[in-house]
Parts: sequence; C-alpha cells; structure tokens
Amino acid sequence: MNGPEIHVEFAPDLTLFVPTPLRRGAGPVTTDGVSSLGHVVESTGVPLTEVGTLWVNGREVPASYVPEAGDRVQVRPVERPQHVPGAPLRFLLDVHLGTLARRLRLLGVDTAYESTDIGDPALASRSAAEQRVMLSRDRGLLRRRELWAGAYVYSTSPEAQLRDILERFRPPLHPWTRCTACNGLLKAATKEEVADQLHGGTHRSYDVFAQCQTCGRAYWKGAHHEQLVAIVERALAEFAG
Repeated sequence: MNGPEIHVEFAPDLTLFVPTPLRRGAGPVTTDGVSSLGHVVESTGVPLTEVGTLWVNGREVPASYVPEAGDRVQVRPVERPQHVPGAPLRFLLDVHLGTLARRLRLLGVDTAYESTDIGDPALASRSAAEQRVMLSRDRGLLRRRELWAGAYVYSTSPEAQLRDILERFRPPLHPWTRCTACNGLLKAATKEEVADQLHGGTHRSYDVFAQCQTCGRAYWKGAHHEQLVAIVERALAEFAG
C-alpha cells in the first residue's frame, strides 16, 4: 500500500495478531486510498471475526468505510457474550480441535468436526451451508469471505479452549445428550440393544446404557466417567443458565 496514512489503536485483546511496532499504541498504517477499513485491519493480521466495532475519529463506522489521511482508528474486540444472529448456535471445528469438539459434544453443544484436513475452501463452504460458527486457530481460514461466522481459538490447552468458547458464546448446555464421536443425539438403550459392543466385564458390571441414534455407538459409565463428570460439573457451575 502507498497512500494515506492513518493511526490505528488496537484493543489489548487483539494485539497478539499485529506486528510488534503496532502493539505499542496508536501506530501509523499506510493505506492505498481505496480499500475498506475492514481490509486494512485484516492486512495488519487481525481477523474480522475478532473485531467488534470500528471507530474513526470518535464515531463508529462500518467495515466498508474507506479511511482518509489522518484518521484515528480504534479497533475494539467483540463483546462477550457474543450474539450470533440468524440460526441456532452451532459450531464447526477444523482438524486440529478434536478434543475441544468432543468436550463441546459432551456438554450437548451441536458441534460438527472434520477429522481430516478437507481444506479451507471446503470448511468455509460448510460453515455457510450449515450456518455454523467456524472455530479455528487458522487466521487465513477465518479471513475467508464465504464463512457464515467464525471465531479464533486463542489457546492450545483444551481446558482453556473450552472455557473461552463457553464464555464467549454462552451456548445452551445439555450434557450427556450427544455422541462425542459423531455429534448425533443419544437415546436410552437396553443391554440387549448394545450387547454386540460389550465385552465380558462390561456386560457383567453395567446395566444403564445410551446409544447414538446416528452411528449406533453405545455409552455407559465406564472407567473415565469421573473425569467426564468433572468437566461437565465445572462447565455447569460457571456457564449454565
């Protein structure tokens, strides 16, 4: 870019996306005189999915605003909890977020997940077709125009990822209602209905089962149940209601 120079101040939550010189306050950014402010902000490294509002010289402007020389810009983060209009709140996660996908499903949150890398265009198209919020740590993916909605996953820790998404979007929680493998809904099942999935010890020791209505996977309170209960109880204590 080689045109009007503007001054851009990023909210502290957004400075991790921008080059070091811009992290120290209102830094100069050179524009081309024709690109929108949204494009200019993204060119600094900040996905628009993480931007709540844009302010120029003390007034809020749309992302389509074309900045002029000397403009003083404030880039503010999304408000939390973030409201996503237009469809029931549901998510799509890329191949790198398998643990987060399973934990969201454990809490009954509608969560689609691609266990193989199908590529950014296909993920963005699925987000649009199914009206799902795309969750990813891939900034390039989150900048794709065809996305219906998206959000950057800030942490690499599954525990922190889950808390961040629950705090940001406040989805309704309905634990133990979804299959952690395929996202299908669970129903109560008899031992006879799932007998082909039970080994000797399990068959003898357990009498209460659930089964996925989509893939048929059986569930019971096995060896890791206490760990799952702890995840559910923490989430409900902080984010239910």
